[in-house]
Amino acid sequence: MTAKPTKLLSPNPTIGVFDSGFGGLTVLRDLLPLIPGARYIYLGDTARLPYGSKSRETIARYAVSSAKFLEDQGADLLCIACNTASALALEDIQQAMPIPVVGVIQPGAEAALAAKSSASQQIVSEQNCHPERSAAESKDLSFSPEPPQASVLVLATTATTQSHAYAQSLNALGLAATEKACPLLVPLVEEGWIDHHVTAEVLRIYLNEAFAEAPNAQTLLLGCTHYPLLQPLIERTLAELNHPMTIIDSAAATAASVAAYFLPNSTGAPATSRFYATDSIEKFQRLGSAFLNQLLSEVHLLDLGG
Repeated sequence: MTAKPTKLLSPNPTIGVFDSGFGGLTVLRDLLPLIPGARYIYLGDTARLPYGSKSRETIARYAVSSAKFLEDQGADLLCIACNTASALALEDIQQAMPIPVVGVIQPGAEAALAAKSSASQQIVSEQNCHPERSAAESKDLSFSPEPPQASVLVLATTATTQSHAYAQSLNALGLAATEKACPLLVPLVEEGWIDHHVTAEVLRIYLNEAFAEAPNAQTLLLGCTHYPLLQPLIERTLAELNHPMTIIDSAAATAASVAAYFLPNSTGAPATSRFYATDSIEKFQRLGSAFLNQLLSEVHLLDLGG
């Protein structure tokens, strides 16, 4: 489990948020209300995406160079809001940085554990409220409060599932995991088809394939920072498939993990944000506004080299 911060940082910090592209803006979106007095610096390494097709060494080199830029801009903490970089290069980044570095995978895994613990406590509470039912069920040796081998279903990109980073983190917390690659969802989100019938059908196919492998899965972990934009569609699809699940948004979990490092802000000062991209400024503004749920009026072009 991620070590909790031993020293809370400034209530008006500078926080660097890094992703290979746009998805990390969902983490920033969740951070803004949690640490309102912060100065945020977001870097999307759009010139070198997709990271998933690169070697681990190349990903680490790219991520470390981006992290150093954010540190040079005065970041007190670095949030790696990129699943691929978190899965394959988090240790490299942490070793290269003199400031705290928070990845996106461990917070999601811990949120899944917390959801499972909450569900178990609810079962115990219901049994305590109905002792006569519990007594009757205890005589039935076939009764079990949880389905056997209930697992966490992780939806993610191909690169993230191939790393098995989520499975390793979940297994370390005592949770079984099934990872499902959903390579079509990111381009559909970036096309703006977040409530399109084509996206709904693709999602239905992926979920049916996943349930064939993990029929007892009760928790769904969104293992890509693009996927929170699809959460309403995911919820509707799960209802149509008659397979209710607890949905864990790893972006929101990561934002909460970052917020734990900082003292509460009582100044009422508004947050400020500065955005950098290494390519395609116009595209970043257009897509980024949808991910952040607010207009990106200015994005700065940054050259980090090869």
